[in-house]
Amino acid sequence: MLPFLSITGIILSIILAIFNFRKNASSIYLSLFFFSISIYSVIHYILFYSESVTLVALFFSSDIGFITLIIGPMLYFYTRSIITDKSKLIRTDLWHLLPIVLLFVSGIPQLFIPWAQKLHFAADYLQNNKTLVSEFNKSTNNSIPFMLMFLFRPLYVFSYLIASIVLFVNHLRFKRQVQVFQHQKFMYTWITILFALMLILIVSHTAILYNLYITKNSTISDSINIIQSVSFVGLSGLIFSPFFFPEILYGMPRFPEQANSKISGDLSPKENTKQPSEFEQDYLLLIKHKVDVCMSELQPYLQPDCNLAYFAKLVKLPAHHLAYYFREERMQAFNDYRNEWRVNHAKKLISGGKTSELTLEAIGLISGFSSRNAFFTAFKKVEEITPSAYAAQFIK
Repeated sequence: MLPFLSITGIILSIILAIFNFRKNASSIYLSLFFFSISIYSVIHYILFYSESVTLVALFFSSDIGFITLIIGPMLYFYTRSIITDKSKLIRTDLWHLLPIVLLFVSGIPQLFIPWAQKLHFAADYLQNNKTLVSEFNKSTNNSIPFMLMFLFRPLYVFSYLIASIVLFVNHLRFKRQVQVFQHQKFMYTWITILFALMLILIVSHTAILYNLYITKNSTISDSINIIQSVSFVGLSGLIFSPFFFPEILYGMPRFPEQANSKISGDLSPKENTKQPSEFEQDYLLLIKHKVDVCMSELQPYLQPDCNLAYFAKLVKLPAHHLAYYFREERMQAFNDYRNEWRVNHAKKLISGGKTSELTLEAIGLISGFSSRNAFFTAFKKVEEITPSAYAAQFIK
């Protein structure tokens, strides 16, 4: 399960980077944060759960451990950027990267250890309940004790978590008027969940490392099983939490640049004269305008293949933005919204006397429904009566 979470975390970091690369720099820090956690999870799996000599040897063949130290600074930079509305790094921020550079340099000697020696150590490591890490450290002439590096990582990340929490609490305490939080109240919930899950993960993971490397207890007691379960819950929640916040995942918090310029074509609203720093509500109003105008003038609902992807191409908006709009603003699925237009079209045909020329099934097909059952089901859902009952009102 841990490899699956790691892969999911890497995919998540890629999604965050792709959708936020140009328009929301603060989410790039979040992308690197999740990528680092995913890499650390891979390392943790290899060292504590994998029984593969090759995998363990491959880990000790690399100098990848330094990546895990990125977790703390990226969390801090992300928190600071959304609280201050400033995502650019300053010169003094380079000091945050110094421990990462030092760990990278300290791990360079292990790159030059013969492969046969690494395989030998990996086999011994697995045969001796995975407690020979310190012996490998001696063989590489590494200046930093391996146990210290292992315990240093969670403590280092924990210090950045505390610093991030302090920033957030100070914001709440002084009620600073920050645009991100003014226009998107969900950010309070998101940050709180992020910090809480991160705290659970750090504390539980540190307890596991303490049991292995300080007490040197290789037996899996009930208490350690519980701690491992808590750690797994924390990691799972952390990895999957952005998927419950599409605004975070797809970069919804900021007002898209294209919404600040005149939209070409018949669907264009009046030119928006507000500044690019405007946020979500303005963009959602633009979406509402384009959606309603498109339905009214182009009547795409009459096409049987009119789904969200098809409609997104017509209004020239990302499909995930439309999905967010219908779910959060209209509190209605796109299919239900589209079917309302189809039902209204069918009602006009029925009230206009078309039932004398066409069957109800034909009227449903003309209105965009793919079948008689789909037409009758949608009609009854909207009007609370069947098309037959509705048509009976117009029979003289």
